[in-house]
Amino acid sequence: MTDEILRLADVRKVYRTVAEEVHALRGVSLSVRRGEFIAVIGPSGSGKSTLLNLLGCLDTPTSGEYHFEGQAVHTLGDEGLARVRNSQIGFVFQSFNLLPRISARKNVEMPLIYAGVPRAERRRRAEEALAKVRLSHRVTHRPSELSGGEKQRVAIARALVTQPSILLADEPTGNLDTKVGGEIIGLLEELNRGGATILLITHDLQIAARCRRTIEIRDGSIVRDSAA
Repeated sequence: MTDEILRLADVRKVYRTVAEEVHALRGVSLSVRRGEFIAVIGPSGSGKSTLLNLLGCLDTPTSGEYHFEGQAVHTLGDEGLARVRNSQIGFVFQSFNLLPRISARKNVEMPLIYAGVPRAERRRRAEEALAKVRLSHRVTHRPSELSGGEKQRVAIARALVTQPSILLADEPTGNLDTKVGGEIIGLLEELNRGGATILLITHDLQIAARCRRTIEIRDGSIVRDSAA
């Protein structure tokens, strides 16, 4: 198995309307290897979210190539993209996206339910994932009974439960205060030391400085890559 998880080659993304063309990505080339901890930074409208959507198989490039775990993702249809997205990519969002009426454990189990994993196995893996984020004592609590930091830990556990190749985090500290946000980044650092590959989008340069690699995007192009 190669160390390279994903590779973009001259990827462009153009959004067309009746009035204009918006060039969101302009020939982006990028490689991510196992075990990396990467921050993507840049001003609003720079192309960060478009890049994350492409990496997460939520969208497809207008041109260029995207290979994920050796597969030519840019050639896949909706069904193939969904299969990669659901089984090999973990997502963490700023707004947590937890279901309010079910427990932390049930929230973490959700991707496994969609994957058809048997109930006993779902429960075991969900509890293991919650233990990794140090929430074993909160497995039966609903989101309304959790703090913001605890909600984000549940969201991270949910992203980890499918044992994905990469974790994609979109402003994971955006809804948290500085202290709790720092704790969440500390948890991601801990997971990375344990072998998790993580790419996160952030506006916070202090958070970016804690990542092992920083990629800066402006006007749809990579203008700096600290790994280069």
